[in-house]
Amino acid sequence: MRKKVVSIALVLSMAAAAMSTTGCSGKKETEAPQTEKKTEAPAQTEAQATEAAAEEETEAATEAAESVAEVAEVATEAAEAATEAVESVAEVAEVETEAPAEETEAATEAVEEAAAVETEAPAEETEAATEAPAEETEAVTEAAETEAPAEETEAPEAVTEAAEAATEAADAQEEAPAADVVKSDEIIKVGIFEPLTGENGGGGQQEVQGAEYGNAIRPTVVIDGVEYTVELDIVDNKSDKTEAITAADKLVADGVVAVIGSYGSGVSIAAGPKFAEAKIPAIGASCTNPQVTAGCEWYFRTCFLDPFQGSVMAQYAIESGYKNVAVISQLGDDYSTGLANYFIKGFTAQGGEIAGGMQQYETNQTDFKAILTIIKAANPDAIFAPTSITTAPLLIKQARELGLDCPLMAGDTWYNDTIITNAGAENCEGIVASTFFDEGDTSSQIVVDFVQGYKEWLNADEDRIKKNGGNDAVVGNCALTFDAYNVVCDALEAAGSTDGEAVKAALEGISSPGVTGVITFDEIGDAQKDTAYIDIIENGAFKFLKTVTVTE
Repeated sequence: MRKKVVSIALVLSMAAAAMSTTGCSGKKETEAPQTEKKTEAPAQTEAQATEAAAEEETEAATEAAESVAEVAEVATEAAEAATEAVESVAEVAEVETEAPAEETEAATEAVEEAAAVETEAPAEETEAATEAPAEETEAVTEAAETEAPAEETEAPEAVTEAAEAATEAADAQEEAPAADVVKSDEIIKVGIFEPLTGENGGGGQQEVQGAEYGNAIRPTVVIDGVEYTVELDIVDNKSDKTEAITAADKLVADGVVAVIGSYGSGVSIAAGPKFAEAKIPAIGASCTNPQVTAGCEWYFRTCFLDPFQGSVMAQYAIESGYKNVAVISQLGDDYSTGLANYFIKGFTAQGGEIAGGMQQYETNQTDFKAILTIIKAANPDAIFAPTSITTAPLLIKQARELGLDCPLMAGDTWYNDTIITNAGAENCEGIVASTFFDEGDTSSQIVVDFVQGYKEWLNADEDRIKKNGGNDAVVGNCALTFDAYNVVCDALEAAGSTDGEAVKAALEGISSPGVTGVITFDEIGDAQKDTAYIDIIENGAFKFLKTVTVTE
């Protein structure tokens, strides 16, 4: 490839040199010895002398025309050589890649322009020289001595520039990393399995938009050297386990290569066997129930699990200097007790102590003064209370009424503005909660770029704003679904195939940079994340506080 480009440049340079030796410098046009001819005929009459001078000027003009004609012939040959050279470059480009087509076209246009300039200049000079005898001799002389050299000198320079452009185009072709990519008109489908209606419809709509934004900025994937368009196949599982199976059947029948979703663990668990039977990998975004992945080897997820939040909040407590922390949980609730136990495990492993032991309350209990009195006597540095949204405001208000002014901590369920409304902003000041994602994080450029781009995308369409809850807030499940989409694309490219087994194997070994952290999966299919977001309530609103990385 490199040898052919050098040869092309050599051909063009030789053509330019040939034009230079045949009169492109303009020397031939200035050699007419007019003065000597006139002084050799002193005996002639004035009319005869004038006629002789005119004949001599005509002869000089004819010689100039012949010289220019020679230039035109050489220029034509140079143009043909240049055209052949560019065609050669184009042939190489066509064989190796389509990527640098624009550079090759630019080089072709440059050479053709140079040839046109070179050819046009001699043509104009020839016409001027032919018409000269019928005009004043001074006009012929001026054309021969001034105009021709300037125009003819520009032509070889243009040809040289064309040669350089062709060489640069070929170099770019050789260095282009996507040189082996072949574009295809084929489409591959990725299923979006979400509740668009029903009790979880709002969250489902948000997750759909997270995937749609991912598809908008990454609409294609390259699989084994071929570029395919990714089409989203969106189905509504209607927040219902029975409907979820119907929706899953449709995606299987549509031939999707992977599935993203769902908001709601129950529908994900219900659809899992369908995807497994069809050997279609599925990736959940915010479905946190352990059975989503534990019960289906074809299911993965980009969110951290409830037990992980316990470790995150334990790490946050240690980093905050808390030595004694009280813990409150709800009896019989897997989320609450699981999160509480993982917090205790992580906190005590790092030297912390549980103040007054873990205190528990019954489901639907509304009076917490008894357990709060025990906690107050233990004088804790903070309280960790992973409770429901309904219980949280009651617990917060009663703790403050008893004079428990220590910091309160919780998991993702407390990351909700309704808690501030129902408990009162004055009682919620300083409360912290773990979250999947926070748009206020400026410590990561990938997060900053995502938030800016997603907000612009949302605001470009009023319907998108409506589906997002009436504003352009970037919520965690949208970010998680955006990550899930990119993980699917990364896995397809890593597998080099759309075969389900190959894509599943690629997912098992994937390491994909995401806006919610680097995505890798354990042997069960759960995201191996070591970082979570912590938000704090200040002046009646949640604000990003920090990210916390769990240490082993």
